[in-house]
Amino acid sequence: MTRRSAFLALTIAAVLVTTLGFGSSQLIAQQPSPPPASALEGSLAPAPSRGASEGLGPFKTLVIRGAILIDGTGAPPQGPVDIVVENNRIADIRSAGTPGLALRPNRQPAKPDYEIDATGMYVMPGFVDLHVHAGGAPKNAEAEYAYKLWLGHGVTTVRGVSLTSNELSVKEKERSARNEIVAPRIFNYQRPGSGWKGGQINTPEAARDWVRWAAQNGVDGLKLGSQRPEIMAALLDEAKKHGLGSTAHLGQTGVAQMNAIKAARLGLGTVTHFYGHFESLLKDYVVQPYPVNQINDDEYMRFGQVARLWDKIHPPGSPEWKAYLQEHLKLGTTFDPTLTIYSAGRDVMRFKNADWHDKYTLPSLFAFYEPSRSNHGAYWYDWTTEDEVEWRNFYQVWFKLVNDYKKMGGRVTTGSDSGFIYQTYGFGYINEFELLQEAGFHPLEVVQSATMNGALTLHEPKGKPIEFGVVREGLLADMVIVDQNPLQNFKILYATGAVRLNDRTGRAERVGGIKWTIKDGIAYDAKKLLADVAQMVDKQKRERATRKTTTTSGQ
Repeated sequence: MTRRSAFLALTIAAVLVTTLGFGSSQLIAQQPSPPPASALEGSLAPAPSRGASEGLGPFKTLVIRGAILIDGTGAPPQGPVDIVVENNRIADIRSAGTPGLALRPNRQPAKPDYEIDATGMYVMPGFVDLHVHAGGAPKNAEAEYAYKLWLGHGVTTVRGVSLTSNELSVKEKERSARNEIVAPRIFNYQRPGSGWKGGQINTPEAARDWVRWAAQNGVDGLKLGSQRPEIMAALLDEAKKHGLGSTAHLGQTGVAQMNAIKAARLGLGTVTHFYGHFESLLKDYVVQPYPVNQINDDEYMRFGQVARLWDKIHPPGSPEWKAYLQEHLKLGTTFDPTLTIYSAGRDVMRFKNADWHDKYTLPSLFAFYEPSRSNHGAYWYDWTTEDEVEWRNFYQVWFKLVNDYKKMGGRVTTGSDSGFIYQTYGFGYINEFELLQEAGFHPLEVVQSATMNGALTLHEPKGKPIEFGVVREGLLADMVIVDQNPLQNFKILYATGAVRLNDRTGRAERVGGIKWTIKDGIAYDAKKLLADVAQMVDKQKRERATRKTTTTSGQ
């Protein structure tokens, strides 16, 4: 028996007792839908209450002095400006002088309760991550770990899909809204049936009942799979009646019946990842031409084969390609590509050895990333050069799909799905900036996708104007302050910063890292947040070393 044949036999046995996420089937009620993230992980400890020394404010008056403003709309940087915040809202944006000249003296308000000297620094809106999970054991048992990594990278709003169980998500959402915890603002999206005791979602009637229940129990929107057409239609129709948003991972087990264009025609708001796009554009088949020994629950096969769609579709620029994107544009579909979460498939060695792991990735999370048949997304046990080449080819087509949609006026947002596949919270989100630029986005378009576009996507289902996502008078005071130009190099947004040669000393040094993350008018020292994370990592390393020493000495 060959190694691959033996592996297949083991996998078939495993499928009888368990299924894994990201498009794997739950073999119940004939419903091909991935389980929620909370089903893939253990319990998650809620964040501790915010300490007295964690965050400054909100103040009656906070002023950010002398900054260069990137407002999130796509407008070019402007400034220097003073940004006046009253309590938790932006009250005014005022000229502070003329570029190249000294700042104007005696600028009002003369005596704010607190001010940040941002002379020569850049201010952007707080970032919006539209695809997050908060983890849980065995990866990271504490929500605080993910929250501080997000805030430390400028993320002030997240869409949990799901963050964790509905009960805990609602509690954390409410605590964050009151700023009782150090956490981004939370939008709670849940999978059909989550938190409900009304039985399986296997009929249109049950689907509508669950949506009505969800609307009364703290759910902001639906995280869908590739549900059967009649159930998908009921879920989306009922969601719109209740002002709930929708996003879908159109997994392989149901995508033949529910691809991206079919889902959009039923009213789907956001297509997340790439699933469903390529299947909508198949040229010579109506289903992906899998190898005859394909087993979807074998993650090596699933993640390896999906990249091999890149040359099975109508090519970029073809009439079919253009018609596909134009129909999505007419329907108002948002693309949330999460390019970052699959990027290790192009070069696993790079992400396995990323700069940030030693200081900021918990040993338990790194262990989850490592090759494993049980951990989701840990499919590196037979990853080959050929697999990486196929993923590189796939990305070139995926880049064109996303960029072409953007160029014709379609909305593209930023999401990370971190906590899997060597993408650590926060770091994976900034990697998305780099990948969107690689896809052809101007840096200002990247910032727009990460700020205003995310806010629009979250607010539109509710029929409300945005409350964040742009630095503008009247909006919530969510901002990111950096001491380097992010448009010149997005790497400066990583907690690890960017390497730059200091010509004065002749030495390479690290520059950047976010200085302040402001959420609801509360100013968080981003480097302090990240130092807290580093302490969590160091603590777990010491505990593991102690257990290892104790175990060894006891033998």
